[in-house]
This record gives sequence, structure tokens and C-alpha cells, in this order.
Amino acid sequence: MIKKDKVKNLHYILNGRLEAAEIEKVSDEVLGKYGEKAKMPGFRPGHVPLNVLKAKYGQDAWADAVNKAIQSDMEKFIDEKKLRLADNPKLDLADKEIKMGEAVEYSLEFDVLPELPKIDLEKITLVREVADVPESEIEKALANLAKARAQFEVAEGKAAAKGDVAVIDFKGFVGDDAFEGGEAKKHHLELGSGQFIPGFEDQVIGHKAGDKFDVNVKFPDGYGAANLAGKNARFEIVLHEVRAPSEPEINDELAKAVGQENVAGLRDHIKKILAEQYEIGAAQQMKNELLEILADKVKMELPETLVEKEVALAREEKPEMSEKDARREAEKRVKLGLILSAWGEAENISVSKDEVQQAVFSEAYRSGANPQQVLEYYQSNPSALSMMRGVLFERKVLDAMVAKTAKKDKKVEAAELFKQK
Repeated sequence: MIKKDKVKNLHYILNGRLEAAEIEKVSDEVLGKYGEKAKMPGFRPGHVPLNVLKAKYGQDAWADAVNKAIQSDMEKFIDEKKLRLADNPKLDLADKEIKMGEAVEYSLEFDVLPELPKIDLEKITLVREVADVPESEIEKALANLAKARAQFEVAEGKAAAKGDVAVIDFKGFVGDDAFEGGEAKKHHLELGSGQFIPGFEDQVIGHKAGDKFDVNVKFPDGYGAANLAGKNARFEIVLHEVRAPSEPEINDELAKAVGQENVAGLRDHIKKILAEQYEIGAAQQMKNELLEILADKVKMELPETLVEKEVALAREEKPEMSEKDARREAEKRVKLGLILSAWGEAENISVSKDEVQQAVFSEAYRSGANPQQVLEYYQSNPSALSMMRGVLFERKVLDAMVAKTAKKDKKVEAAELFKQK
């Protein structure tokens, strides 16, 4: 039973006492549960006498009963006061050893979540940046499309240049010894791709088909093969072919190859895609602006336990960050998290299983992983799944909050939509 409580801001300290008779009543109930499954010689499960169970399991049941009774006291207090816990309570027993047949005095320390102040979103005006799709961006997209569909053709007599594909034999040596994995025949190397060790591709540039030459490089200190890390190496090269990219013309044939009727239709399609990207950029800017307004204008007490956790996280992410800056960042994160959580709950916003699954598949698609394997990972890792659900919930809440604000359009250049602000 709670005897005394002490409150300071959002921090509570409760002092309670469990009388021996109260613990014994709960302990007998616990022993009854033990008896349903206990296997003891001479007794059928569920028919073991209480005194026999107490002789064997009494101390364990008494300790379980203490925990159950404290949990019950805590839940009654929380319900009566209509509080919401910010984190798990910290339990402290006056006597560290729970003794069967004796009363227990305890204290509980915890923080609670604050009430969300009223936020009148309709009185907040956000800047909605609007940009026209410039012709130059359409031309750039067309050029990139043609480049992506380029075919590499043998260029007789051409010196290899950046962007070309060099078909080479190579064999690597450290000192006079060839090393494992350092040899290949007719390898297709795109020059400038960064596929090989720094400096390798640069030394192929300028050579022609039929050339035999050496490339001298140094393996990076952090190279994956420990026996090569930091070592100087020489590669013997035979250049068989230089293949230069041949880009298709931007015409109706190209348009049809990508699912459009003609170039005009392709240009309209690209313009539509770019316009949608601009809208997404503008929407993200409004979300960022609203978060800054909420962090600045909403005044509320913050649970210290949550702030301390976020401080530790901020310092872990950015070890060079000062304690003052880490705390400022932590307080902002906690405040915004509490605002989004409380507002979303009040508006009955939720995330369905289908939405979580779709997000998991989208993540798998972006990373190039097997969707089923990614889904199984989340299903077998409740904490990861919970985090995914939390991210989706906050996105939905923020979208809903932005929708309730007033908007003021501002004409900007397209590049402005994607600048970090």
C-alpha cells in the first residue's frame, strides 16, 4: 500500500509498505498457480497440498508475491491520478533481502508524461514553396536517360578516356610475388567508376588497344585483405579493347523504348515526375518548418529520464558535441516526440499491419535486399518492428498536422526546394 508520495514537476517518489498478511494472501495465489503444473511424487498435477508447495516453493512464491503486490500498488496509483509513465519505475527495497513471513517497505521512482498544451494548428501559417519545372531540367533528364541506355561499342584506335570501358587482362604483384585474387582475363573496367583501387583507372586512361603496361598503386590501409593493406603493388596490364559509349538519339524510338508514344509525350512525362518531386520537396520543407515552430512555441515540462537518454544518444552520434548542445538537441527531440505522440493519439491516428509491411518491402526494394528476408528480420526483431511502426506513426501524424495549418505560397527556384534549411 502506498503510504506517501512526493512530487516534483514530473518526477514522483512513492513510499509504500506491504504487510506480511497481504503478501501471504498473494503468495498463496501464486503457489496455487505453481501447483497447477508442479510434478511431485505421490501427487497429481493440480492436487498438491498448499503446505507441501509452500515447503518447496515458498520463498520463490513470496518474492513473486512482493513484486505482484508492488505492481498492483503502482497501477492503482497511476489509474487514480490518471498518470502516464515516461519510463519504467525504479524500485528500491528498504531491506534488500526479501524474507518470507516479513513485511516489506519499498520506494518507487519514476517520471510521468506531461499533458499536451492546446495547439491551434489553424493559426499557424506555413510557407509552401512553389517552383516551375525549368526546360533545362527536362533536357538534363532526357540526356541522363540517353546516357543510361548507352551501348558500349569497340572504338578502333581510340585512346581510353574516362567513361569508356577498357577490356583488360591484369595480374598483380607485391614485390616479385603474385598475390591471390589479383588476376583476371578480359575484365570489363569502366574508367572513372571507382571500381578498382584509387589510381588504378587513371593509369589506364590514355592507352590504346594492344598496349601492354604496368600500373603501380598502393592498397589503402583499411583494405579488406589484411595481407595487402597498406602495401605497394604492381599490376601487369594487357589492354585488348577500348569501348566507347554510344548514346541513342533522343527521338520517338527512344520514347517508345521507355513506354511513351513520342518525344513530346516523354517530355510531358518527365515534367510531371519533376513537378511531383518538387511537391514532395515543398511538403518536406513545410514539415520541417512546422517542427521548428512546435519546438520553439510549445511550452511544456519534459521528463528528465527521457531527456537524459536522448543526451546520451546525441553524444554517441556526435561525440564532438558539447554537453550544452547535446542537451538542447535532446530536449528538442523529446518535446517533438511527445507532441507528435500525444496529438496523434488524440486524433486516433494509427498504423496498420499492411502499412508496416509495405514500408518493410519498400526498404527492401531501396536496399536491393530480398523482401522476404527483410520481412522475416523485422518479424523476428520486435524492437526493430516497433521502431519502424513508430517512424510511420510520426510521419502520418506530421502529415495530418501540416494539413490543418494555413499555407502561404512563395515562388522559388527549383534548387531552393532541396536545400537543407
